[in-house]
Amino acid sequence: MCHVIVTCRSMLWTLLSIVVAFAELIAFMSADWLIGKAKPSGSEDVDNRTGGSQEPYHPTLGIYGRCTRISHMQLSRRDTLCGPYAENFNEIASGFWQATAIFLAVGIMILCAVAFVSVFTMCVQSIMKKSIFNVCGLLQGIAGLFLILGLILYPAGWGCQKAISYCGPYASAYKLGDCSLGWAFYTAIGGTILTFICAVFSAQAEIATSSDKVQEEIEEGKNLICLL
Repeated sequence: MCHVIVTCRSMLWTLLSIVVAFAELIAFMSADWLIGKAKPSGSEDVDNRTGGSQEPYHPTLGIYGRCTRISHMQLSRRDTLCGPYAENFNEIASGFWQATAIFLAVGIMILCAVAFVSVFTMCVQSIMKKSIFNVCGLLQGIAGLFLILGLILYPAGWGCQKAISYCGPYASAYKLGDCSLGWAFYTAIGGTILTFICAVFSAQAEIATSSDKVQEEIEEGKNLICLL
């Protein structure tokens, strides 16, 4: 018989697992890893004819994508174009970024799988006498290691030609040049830290769902058990 067991600690672990997976996925897909040096928003000819002034903007560069602004003949029309600059894996700007993409993708796939399974831990707490919480916590720890490797390798690719075109000639491995780090990089770091917190917290979720009080309510015949 399925016993639905909901505790504060198990629910918090489930929610954190889902948030971490989505945060890492959004960061990976974003082009806001590097914020390039300021560039004029349009050509001098367009601005001189319209009598407008050049308003600088900052293009952004991700692991496989980028965002830049395209000015039309009318000054009022400035479109920001975002999309992948690499049509396939081999066109990613740096070998280090290719390795980063692999490590992050593996880590994110593990986190997404754990997030999916975590939803069902309210009803199923063990498989083949193994605690799902402990297994998921172990997988989250492994995913965190993949994420760390990816984040360590990412700055090594700042010396590639693509990064130099955004960050200036002084950009090199682990040196930003004229660029600054975007929100996606910080989100990936924050998500990695939360991944390890989730891995540790999974043990607390296991303790909460297997406590003596839970066992007492199961023996009383309750199918829905909610504990603070």
